[in-house]
Amino acid sequence: MTMSLRTIIISVLLIIIFVQKDMLSAQGAAGGACTIMIRLKTSDLAISYDDRLIVQNLNISIPQGKVTALVGANGSGKSTILKTMARIMNPSHGNVLLDGKSIHKQSTKEVAKQLAILPQNPTAPDGLTVSELVSYGRFPYQKGFGSMSKEDKSVVQWSIEATGMGEFAERPVDQLSGGQRQRAWIAMALAQETDILFLDEPTTFLDMAHQLEVLHLLQKLNEKNNRTIVMVVHDLNHAARYAHHMIAIKSGVVRGEGTPIEVITPDIMRDVFNIEADIVPDPRTGVPLCLPFALAGLPTADKVLGGDAVDKGDKPSLTAAGA
Repeated sequence: MTMSLRTIIISVLLIIIFVQKDMLSAQGAAGGACTIMIRLKTSDLAISYDDRLIVQNLNISIPQGKVTALVGANGSGKSTILKTMARIMNPSHGNVLLDGKSIHKQSTKEVAKQLAILPQNPTAPDGLTVSELVSYGRFPYQKGFGSMSKEDKSVVQWSIEATGMGEFAERPVDQLSGGQRQRAWIAMALAQETDILFLDEPTTFLDMAHQLEVLHLLQKLNEKNNRTIVMVVHDLNHAARYAHHMIAIKSGVVRGEGTPIEVITPDIMRDVFNIEADIVPDPRTGVPLCLPFALAGLPTADKVLGGDAVDKGDKPSLTAAGA
């Protein structure tokens, strides 16, 4: 009996060890250690356009239940990576693994029940109402051309209300403001009832108020519904404020990964964005603020027209700058 009990204990311990291999240890916000589960990751991923290699040997992990921001200069490959992880593009090599299974070997409907994507600048047919758009999110759960079930309608209604679009439910999408339109598309993604939501530059072409409106909604979806959110973001300060995890990409290669404090550094800004920047704490949240003040190298205009790079010397005081 003793040996049997010992065998059981050893077996349990081995199971725990193997499970822990798929977990990521990270520092909590209060400085304590916490364990973050990883469900989605890439394995030696390579992505090509025709014969041109864009991404090679990419190995990244997306923390479950967190907001992850992909950042990088234009043409760095971040949107290409997002589309491949969301199964819109096929890799030329390697895998995107969800719960240990390659998403590119699963059926479209099965993947659509696990992850949703909001592409860059989506457009809806003229006259399509918000409720009609959101109902498309129930497609993975319908059989053939059947009508929506009572449960489908309930989920659509919840998605509309959760995104604050109740009063616009019967309004055509093309008659909405930019922020309202983005919320309508996010509602459609919510109607898919997936744990993971991908967004490709969700604040592009929006004014500052609408940008904050969309980012605040995503923050609430993460906090209240534990949605894992992966988004491409151009504004570094937005990424630092709203994301728990950041991945900085240059030419398809990860050059920095971790918390905003670990990624928003002068060295990474210089390497990834070719800028010199002061990094200061946000007075409201304490997250890093990036304040660019010069290009890291001689500007192209100065190479052609002559001149010196921007002075990187002493910083003026606020009084002197405003004088």
